[in-house]
Amino acid sequence: MQSLKSNALEPTKAELKGADRFTRFLRFLPVYGLVILTGALIVLFSILLPNTFPTMLNLRAIVSDKAIIALLSLGAMIPMAAGRIDLTVGYGIVLWHILAISLQTMMGVPWPLAVVIVLCLGVFTGLLNGWLVEVAQIDSFIATLGTGTVLYALALWHTGGRQMVGLLPDGFLAINGTFVFGLPITGFYLIAITVIMWVVLEYTPIGRYLYAIGANQKAAQLNGIPTRKFVIGAFMSSGFLTALAGVILASKLRIGQASVGLEFLLPALVGAFLGSTTIKPGRVNVWGTIIGVAILAVGISGIQQFGGSFWVEPLFNGVTLLIAIGIAGYAQRRKGADKKRPKAKA
Repeated sequence: MQSLKSNALEPTKAELKGADRFTRFLRFLPVYGLVILTGALIVLFSILLPNTFPTMLNLRAIVSDKAIIALLSLGAMIPMAAGRIDLTVGYGIVLWHILAISLQTMMGVPWPLAVVIVLCLGVFTGLLNGWLVEVAQIDSFIATLGTGTVLYALALWHTGGRQMVGLLPDGFLAINGTFVFGLPITGFYLIAITVIMWVVLEYTPIGRYLYAIGANQKAAQLNGIPTRKFVIGAFMSSGFLTALAGVILASKLRIGQASVGLEFLLPALVGAFLGSTTIKPGRVNVWGTIIGVAILAVGISGIQQFGGSFWVEPLFNGVTLLIAIGIAGYAQRRKGADKKRPKAKA
C-alpha cells in the first residue's frame, strides 16, 4: 500500500509560474493522461467500429455491465485512502446477491426488508474487517482475504452448489431493470454515489482524515485523529457498497449462484489502482477511479467487438493492473525525488 500514500502529484501554481504552454502541457499530462487515453480509445473504436461501438445499445450494455464493478471499485477505494485494502469486495458480492434472492424465495421476506438485511450484513462484515485490522492488528490483505473466503464458503454452503431460483416481485426487479432517459438506472445510482463520495473525501474533515491516515498513521494519531474509528468506518462503508452491488446484481441476474461474483474482484481492484494514477496521481481518488473503470469498459468492449476471445477480458484486466501499480509506484518515487531536489540545491 505504500504506492497509494496520500501525496498527490498535480502541479502547483508555483511550479507552473512562468512556464510556457508546452511545459504546462507536459506537467499536466501525467495528471490527465488516462482521461485523454480514454477519450482517444472512444474515438478510435468509434471510427473502426462505426456500426456497433458509438451506439445507444453499446452504451447501455457498458453501463449495465460496469456500473456494478464501478461500485465495487469505489468501495475498495475507501479503505485504500486510509492505506488499507479490502478483498471482500469480490467475495462478499457472491453471498450478498444470493441472500438477496433466497431471503425472498425461500423465507418469504418482503423485498424491501430483504434489501435492508443484506445491506446491514454488508456493514457488519465491514465492521468485522475493521476490528480484525485495527484491534486484532492483522494485516488488511490477510484479514480481508480470510473474511472473504469465509463469505464465499457460506455462499457455497447456503446454495449447496445449486442455483437459487424463484419468482421475484416487480419492485425488486425494478432496482436494476428501470431505464431513465434511455439508460439503465444503475448508471444514475453510480453518479449519485460518486458525487457524494467526492464531496465527502475532498471537502470534509472525514476525507482529509482518511488521506492523512493513509499517508502516515502515526503522524495522524499524534495530531489527534482517532485513526481506529476512521479505519473501521472506511471498512464499513466498503461493506455497504459491496452489499449494494450485490443487491443490484441479484436484481439483474434474477438467480443466485456461487459461481458468479468472484470475477468482479480483479477489475474492481484494477479500477481503484488506476484511479491513483490520474486526476490526483499519487493517491486514490473518486473521479480517478471512475476513469479507471471507464477505460477498462471501453477497452474491453472495443476488443470484444473486434472478435476477441473469452480470455481477452481477464488478460486485459491483469495487464492493466500491473501497469497501474507500476505507474503508482513511479509517481511516488518521482514525488520523493521532487521533494529532495530543492534540499540538494539549497
